[in-house]
Amino acid sequence: MSFFNQIHFVNPELLALLLLLPLAAFFYYQRYRKYYPTLRLSSLVALEGIQSWRGRWRALLPVARALSFVCLIVAIARPQIMLKEDRINADSIDIMLVMDLSSSMLAQDFTPDRLEVSKNMAVAFVNKRPYDRIGLTVFAGEAFTQCPLTSDHRIVKEFLINLQCGMLEDGTAIGMGLATAVNRTKDSPSKSKVIILLTDGVNNTGYIKPITAAEIAREFGIKVYTIGVGTIGDALTPVSRRSDGRYIFGLARVEIDEPLMQQIAEMTGGRYFRATDAESLQQVYDQIDKLEKTKVEVTTIKRYSEEFYYFAGIALFLLILEFIFRYTIFRTIP
Repeated sequence: MSFFNQIHFVNPELLALLLLLPLAAFFYYQRYRKYYPTLRLSSLVALEGIQSWRGRWRALLPVARALSFVCLIVAIARPQIMLKEDRINADSIDIMLVMDLSSSMLAQDFTPDRLEVSKNMAVAFVNKRPYDRIGLTVFAGEAFTQCPLTSDHRIVKEFLINLQCGMLEDGTAIGMGLATAVNRTKDSPSKSKVIILLTDGVNNTGYIKPITAAEIAREFGIKVYTIGVGTIGDALTPVSRRSDGRYIFGLARVEIDEPLMQQIAEMTGGRYFRATDAESLQQVYDQIDKLEKTKVEVTTIKRYSEEFYYFAGIALFLLILEFIFRYTIFRTIP
């Protein structure tokens, strides 16, 4: 909020008195012409460049009086600076994001690929949850916690943005990813605990079965929302890898174990969503955002500090200064 947006006037209608300033300037000009008539000479060549410093600075006396008038009007309008205080009591939700980093997340049925779109949508979701603690777990052939539950969303978003396929052994260990997130969430004191599991494949490795991980989540009262990412049909996806680490792409059928995803969601009281493009993935996160509302109570306290005495002091100072100079240094003979 800017400084000017914080200024409040108790009597703003008195500012209309500033309209008297042009009228006062007009009467001052008429009075000046009456008391200081113009001396007409046939030629002013001999007087060119002859003007004392007193003559030049004396022209500022009316300006000082006008400024004192303006400050006086502002002072009687009683300017105040609003000091606003917000007290927020939030019943926050703990949310663990579980992201698939298997090589199939580089499939190009999303632009530029599934992973980049998923990262961007997750960052947008984090931005909508200012009062919640959010963490990040990643998995491929193995799983680990990239970021524990935290209210520092800047860190969470940094980790999300820097996610890359190839960080872990390739594969799709859905059970491992879910179990790791449950382990990080189960001891949270929060009343509401949520896991958002995003994957594009079928569980094919890991020593913990997805259903077993879901049962553990249910025991600890953790709700799991599952998201299947990928188009319906074939997609250009990594099929092998060169010796230099680059992926070779080819058309492959998109396989998502939707029955498993639905079962995990139903067991824990969550929901399963299918995202076939960026727009539908955005809608999925929007729906989850609406389903999991954080209770926030905001109490706004407004306090004001009086500032009129600054303007009154300036007005008095300018009037005294103008009076002293007018009748001493810049005094004129009638």
